[in-house]
Amino acid sequence: MKTGVVDVGGGLRGIYASGVLDYCLDAGIQFDLGIGVSAGSANVSSYAAGQKKRNYQFYTEYSTRKRYMSLRNFLLKKSYIDMDYVYGVLSNSDGENPLDYQAFQDSEMEFLAVATDARTGEVKYFDKSDMRQDDYSVLKASSAIPFVCKPYAVHGVPYYDGALGDPVPVEKAFQCGCQKVVVILSKPENLPRTPEKDEKLAARIQKQYPIAADKLRHRAERYNAGVALAQQYAAQGKAVIIAPDDTCGIDTLTRNAEALHRFYEKGYRDAQKISAYLQNEEN
Repeated sequence: MKTGVVDVGGGLRGIYASGVLDYCLDAGIQFDLGIGVSAGSANVSSYAAGQKKRNYQFYTEYSTRKRYMSLRNFLLKKSYIDMDYVYGVLSNSDGENPLDYQAFQDSEMEFLAVATDARTGEVKYFDKSDMRQDDYSVLKASSAIPFVCKPYAVHGVPYYDGALGDPVPVEKAFQCGCQKVVVILSKPENLPRTPEKDEKLAARIQKQYPIAADKLRHRAERYNAGVALAQQYAAQGKAVIIAPDDTCGIDTLTRNAEALHRFYEKGYRDAQKISAYLQNEEN
């Protein structure tokens, strides 16, 4: 039975999913496929490398640094979040908290990071072959929130956040051959996404990237449809959705160490459903 895990990201709300995946490491739960969107790509890569609590530090400690995210970054680099600092300076082999690249590559789990071509709006699924030691451009591309960050180029192609193209890639997991999929959301399952914030950001990128702007305007529809599809699969026993009952006051860019810690712990506790789900399917 091929199993998959999908982490939809959500900026700093992604700490919830990092708690879920850390539970999986502690419980010895291994997936055959991991798909990460935006911050989810970083969570899944650390999970593949077996690095428990690595991402916890990024969310709770490093995010408070001005080099990580600040108005200064936005004014000087046109990106509120400095992707080169997060996935380069901190994450490279000589960095403060390096990704164990060899362990990541040696993992038997297939890995996909979702990004969106800023010019065409097409979805791009990067895999391990697109990653190199100390070149984690695919994670930067997957996490580039429109307007908040400038699009990140991979092989000359500018990419925005994967959530524009495939915000809940549960169907992709089944297309890759999975029979059972764990879907991790970073906000309550029955809380629909609304388009207001997306429309404001879309207006900011409309002139340079009109197709990406259109994708952004309809992201809420695609997200809600993706969650509804995951719910259908869950009703059939093909999926289980792990989602918080509340967000502990955390939004995409909220930096509150205490609230972030509570959200991480909530994810770790909620992940126990995964053990019960997989054990039930094996019996």
